[in-house]
Amino acid sequence: MQHHPVVSREEWLVARKALLAKEKEATHLRDKVNAERLALPWVKVQKNYAFDTPEGKKSLADLFGGRSQLIIYHFMLGPGWAAGCSGCSFLADHLDGALPHLEHHDVTLLAVARAPLAEIERYKARMGWRFPWVSSFGSDFNFDYHVSFTKEALASGTIIYNFSEIDAKARGNDELPGLSAFIKDEAGAVYHTYSSYARGDEELIGALMILDRAPKGRNEKTTMDFVRRHDEYGKDEKPARQARARG
Repeated sequence: MQHHPVVSREEWLVARKALLAKEKEATHLRDKVNAERLALPWVKVQKNYAFDTPEGKKSLADLFGGRSQLIIYHFMLGPGWAAGCSGCSFLADHLDGALPHLEHHDVTLLAVARAPLAEIERYKARMGWRFPWVSSFGSDFNFDYHVSFTKEALASGTIIYNFSEIDAKARGNDELPGLSAFIKDEAGAVYHTYSSYARGDEELIGALMILDRAPKGRNEKTTMDFVRRHDEYGKDEKPARQARARG
């Protein structure tokens, strides 16, 4: 256990108030970042994407489900994978409870993976999730939003991820995580408004925010090395896939 000085309540209050000032600065900075995020320009989606869903084929516009805003989590589950990424699964454990609040606020939230729909449905059933999850198998969608990578791209040595050219070998996966936001206007046109990758969507993981306030924090050596799928805790096996891409 990390050594900490033991002090009087008065000394602790001095240190805590100093930290509080920095926490307030971080909160105000987050508000500014959120405002700048909302002010980003939009890009009209020109390509016709098709997704496999439990209700049949749907377009990107169809995925809005009658709402004007759409948030897509790019889940790391490629064709033929035995299980989804443990880090993505950790994040996904937080989605079901948010659904009624988001849907009441005109936001549809769903996950997209490149695995065929039958493989997605099997893993979703194993995890006991309810949030909508569709397949982009056979579509360019994941490739266009830089979360899936062809063998040729990986062999080239570099890929574009998190808006940067990075070493393909450093990532070691043909699938990586991300989040993208879209809006649909009254005429039915769809616009891409935002995407984030790597640790950019970390705030969606409420358990991490709680751990950040626990005495030992995240207690990790590498990003989220402690994470297992929720039905694997207590087992000796390690995650089958890289926990999450490091930002």
